[in-house]
Amino acid sequence: MSTTSWVAALASVIIVGFGAWWYTAKAPTTPAISTTPVAPSVASTTVAVTYGSNGFSPAEVTIKVGDTVTWTNNGGSNMWVASAKHPTHIVYSGTTLAQHCDDATDVSFDQCKNSNTYSFTFGKAGTWGYHNHSNSSQFGKVIVVE
Repeated sequence: MSTTSWVAALASVIIVGFGAWWYTAKAPTTPAISTTPVAPSVASTTVAVTYGSNGFSPAEVTIKVGDTVTWTNNGGSNMWVASAKHPTHIVYSGTTLAQHCDDATDVSFDQCKNSNTYSFTFGKAGTWGYHNHSNSSQFGKVIVVE
């Protein structure tokens, strides 16, 4: 084989190699598929309950764990939202009335004073009765689902 043939063969190999590299470098790539599960974005909800001369309205609400209920006093009498059962208030968190109102971490379901508004975020599923401690004949229910 002559020198010219070797040069032509070598040039051909270089050109073909460069072309193969160019093609693969510019070829579209398949995006990677993530196998890591992504938790859905869940926003907490606030449900409004009003208190007036006829008691709580609505008297029963259904929410999800992590949602908040806000009670607003629209009546002329005192409102003190407290976990059932009157007068102990032990149904939601299992503590006594005295311990609720000393609760610095605010995990008890007890307003602990007369006020025009009160909000509580429910952290566990269940059916939770409540009453107006200032007028225990007025009561309601919060149903908390997963």
